[in-house]
Order: sequence, then C-alpha cells, then structure tokens
Amino acid sequence: MRLNLPVTQHHYDYPAGELLVSSTNLKGEITHCNAAFVRVSGYDLDELLGQPHNMIRHPDMPAAAYKDLWRTIGRGQPWTGLVKNRRKNGDHYWVRANVTPIMQGGKPTQYLSVRTKPSAQEVEQAEALYAAMRQADAQGRTHVDIVQGKVYRPGLVGRLQRTLELGVAVRLALWLLGVLLAVLLPDLLGLQGMGAVAARVGLFVLAAGGLLLHFHHFCVKGLEEAERYALDIAGCNLSTSVHNRYTGSLGRLMQRMQQIQTNLQAVVGDVRTEMRSFISATDDIASGSHDLVGRVESQAQNLVHTTAAMDDIASMVGHTVEMAQRMATHSAHSAQVSRQGSQEIASVAQAMAQIRNSSARMGEITATIESIAFQTNLLALNAAVEAARAGEQGRGFAVVASEVRALAQRSGNAAKEINGLIHQTLDGIQEGHRRMDVASQTIGQMVQAGAQVSALVEAVGQSTDAQRQGIAQVNTAVLQLDQTTQQNAALAEQANAATLVLRHSVQALEQSVRVFTL
Repeated sequence: MRLNLPVTQHHYDYPAGELLVSSTNLKGEITHCNAAFVRVSGYDLDELLGQPHNMIRHPDMPAAAYKDLWRTIGRGQPWTGLVKNRRKNGDHYWVRANVTPIMQGGKPTQYLSVRTKPSAQEVEQAEALYAAMRQADAQGRTHVDIVQGKVYRPGLVGRLQRTLELGVAVRLALWLLGVLLAVLLPDLLGLQGMGAVAARVGLFVLAAGGLLLHFHHFCVKGLEEAERYALDIAGCNLSTSVHNRYTGSLGRLMQRMQQIQTNLQAVVGDVRTEMRSFISATDDIASGSHDLVGRVESQAQNLVHTTAAMDDIASMVGHTVEMAQRMATHSAHSAQVSRQGSQEIASVAQAMAQIRNSSARMGEITATIESIAFQTNLLALNAAVEAARAGEQGRGFAVVASEVRALAQRSGNAAKEINGLIHQTLDGIQEGHRRMDVASQTIGQMVQAGAQVSALVEAVGQSTDAQRQGIAQVNTAVLQLDQTTQQNAALAEQANAATLVLRHSVQALEQSVRVFTL
C-alpha cells in the first residue's frame, strides 16, 4: 500500500454543504475532479489529473477498507464508507465516500466518487475503529471484517450476522413456513377433536397476524418510505434523507436511491456553481463588450482626428523637405563662394609676396643709392678741398663741387626716406600677410563648416524625405486601422448581442436546474 508522508495529524475542516467529486478510470487514475475536491485536497488541478487516486490516501487508513472498496466496485456495486484522506501539506480531512461504478455492457468502465462531510460523532467512531484495526493488524489478528462498506465482527459471529440480514423473499418464506408449522403443530403434538381445531385456528391466526405485522413493518412500511423517498427525488427535492435500516434487496434499494440522491446533489451542485460562475462571467463579458463598443467608437473618432493630424504633419513635412532643399542649394552656393574667396585670398597673398620681394629689392637699390650719395659727398668734399687749394682757378670748380655735394646729401636723405618708407611698407606687408594667413585659415574653416552644414542639410533633407515616406506609410496604416476598427466595432456589437443571448440562455438553464432542491 502506498505510504504518503509526512502527516501532521491536524484536522482540516471544510463546509458541510460542499460535495467533493472525482472520477477515476479502471486503473484508479484521476480523470476529473471538481473545484471543491481540488481546494480541500490542497493540490493544484494539474497535480491531480492523471495521477493515482491513492495520492491522497492517509497512512492511518487500514488496507482492509480499500480492499473491500475495490472488491465491491469491481463487481459493479456501489460502496459507501468513511475515509480519512491526506492533504498535500500533511493535514487530514474526513469524508463519507460514495463510490459508484459507471457501467457499460454490464462491466464498469470508470468510477464516480462523491464525498460528503460526516458528523463529528461518526468521525470519532471511525477514528477509534481504524485505530483498533491498525493495532490488530500489527498483532497479526483481525479486528473486524468489512463487507460492502459495512462492519461485521470477525469469524462465525460475523457470518451469522450477515446471514440474519435477510431479504424480503427469504423473510416471507420463513414466515410462511412458520404459518405452516403453526397449522401442523397440533397434529405433531397429537391433539384431536375440537381442541386440535381450536389450537390449529389460534396458531394460524397468531402466525398469520405476526406475518402481516412483520410484512407491514418491514415490507409495506419500507416500500412506502422508499416510495416517499423516490417521489422526493422525482420531484427534484434532493434535500430529504432516509434511514436505511433495511436489509436484503430492500436495503440495497434504499442504498441505491441514496447513491442516486448523492450523485444528483453532486452533479446539480456543480452545475449550479459553474452556472453562477458562468453568469458572473457573462455579466463581465457583457459589461466588457459594452465598454469595448464605447472604446472602439472613441478609437474610431480618434483615428479620424489622427488621420487629419497625419495629413497636416505630412503637409508640414513636405514644406520642410522643400525648405531643406532650398537650404541645401544656398549652402552649396555659399560653399562655392567661400571656395572662390579662399582662392582670391590666395591670389592676394601671392601678390603681396611679390610686393614684399619687390620692396626688398627696392631696399637694396636704396642702399646702393645711399652708398653712391655717400661716395659722391666724399668726392665733392675732396673736390672742394682741392678747389680751395687752387685758389681763383678752382673757384668755379668749388661751386660745382658744392652743388654736387648738396645733391649728394639730398640724394642720401631721399634714399634714407625711401628706405624708411620701404621698411614701413615691408612691415605693413608682413602684417597684411599674417592677417591674410589668418583670413585664409578662417575662410578655410568657413569652407569646412559650410561643407558640414551642407552635409547636415542634405542629411536633414534625406531624413525629412524618409519621414515623409514613413508618414505616408503611417497614414496608410491608419486608414487600414480605421477600417479594422470599424470591423471591430461591428464585431463588438455582435459579441455584445451574442453575450446577451448567452446570458439569457444561461439564466434559462439556471432556472431549469433551480427546480432541484439541495
């Protein structure tokens, strides 16, 4: 036997009105279980389906109870008994298990188990019984026998106890035999005459009266109670109960009717629970569909506004593309002008370099002139000295020498002035050349910046053009989305109408099931 551990010996309580339902195949594997069974067991539904049913078996349950269970349902007969089950966390809960074989072709194909909550007194008695059975098993003896869910004493006493549980036909046959013995008893005793007749009549009346009383108490009253019980079930009243104190076929009939009532309670209860959830779900769906219709209509309006806004954006992007193209044209023109300016500055720089070279040459020439003036002045001075020595003969020559000296001095002064101007010109040319270099670098940077601006403008133009194409695609998608939204709105209306129809159908079904009284 499977041993499920650990156990906490902590009792788990659940509502008395809940019915724990499960179905198993012939191998004992769980094929279905309701929400109450899942919740009370402590497992998830995925952990239960397809697993052996003995996964919830508690170690305190004696093996004899399960042996009797499988022996009984294997013969196609229902079984009822108290069972202690184990939850996933080790706690336990007690149930009255009602196991019914589902028959096809005279053979069981699966088993339906409906569990109700037993009373505290029944749990206490079962706990004591199972503890005694475990103790007896440990000692190698039999404490009780369990047959079809009922507890009997072991041995001959138990067999006699089962034998005395007679059916209607056997009881009637025994009573008839008793009547016959009562009629024959005077003859057997040797009575004759009127005494024998009176004794025979008295014994017959007594035996027949006892037979009628017993037949009425056991058969007629039992059949009336079964009729009342069956009438309640036929009238969809599943809340009544019957005390099965009968044996034989009448007892089995009562047990079958109790099993029918329990199974109907489980099925109708689950249907009601699922319908309540279904009605709640349909209400939520109806409310959601109504909200969806409103949101879809609002979305359709927003899409109309979005389409208009996208048209405006597309128009503005088109203007941006045109402006970007114009900027690119002006930027290219500016770059061309900057390059021309750079070329002109380079030409001016070359001209200034030539001027600087010419000024340097002029400085050399003025230096030569200064040297000539200096030499001329020396010659004029020597000529004046010689003219002074010559006296009257050299007077005219002295005048000429004086004039030459004056001219030489003037030439030297003029050469000095020219040299100073040339130096100033050279300084200005140097400063201009330096500034021209700075201007050339600046214009070069301007050309480079203009090229970058031109590239950026071109990139902006390409990006804007791509944006225009993307906006056109978005606009197309928005139009398609608008069409889809219109279709969704129609589908939402249909879904809302279908949900209302479904809700009315569920309400009608719920009214149909409401005739059952649980």
